[in-house]
Amino acid sequence: MVSRRNFLRGNFKSAPPPLRPPWALAEALFLRACTRCGACAPVCPTAIISIQSGCPEVDFMRGECTFCGACAKACRDGALQDSELQLWPWAIKARAGRECLARRGIECRICGDRCSIGAIRFSPRVDAPPEPEIDSNACTGCGACVAPCPVKAIQVT
Repeated sequence: MVSRRNFLRGNFKSAPPPLRPPWALAEALFLRACTRCGACAPVCPTAIISIQSGCPEVDFMRGECTFCGACAKACRDGALQDSELQLWPWAIKARAGRECLARRGIECRICGDRCSIGAIRFSPRVDAPPEPEIDSNACTGCGACVAPCPVKAIQVT
């Protein structure tokens, strides 16, 4: 849905839904199930969950998700499924945008250095710095690569 402000400005693109904590139900189901109690936010050991407009959202600029399951265990209303019953917490993956320094000819490998599972690799190029390649099969969507990027080129969606 387009907001009134964006409609009047001619911006008809609707914003993507906010990034919910791991093990969240699909957005429509999540919004119905979440009682906005906020119990999931304070138990997050990396403090990436904040309450925005009453609902929990993940902000990878604050840190990364360790998939500890504390948020799902704290959720009593079922908006976050039990982390022990569902193996994969979400389907989001990291991607490097056009703003990436390596794609602009500047040597940078910070995102790859921060990826503990090695999902970000750098392929050599002739006469240019290596560009990041994100293996979507290996990427867990933890967000460890987001905050360290000096130009905020990494998105997790």
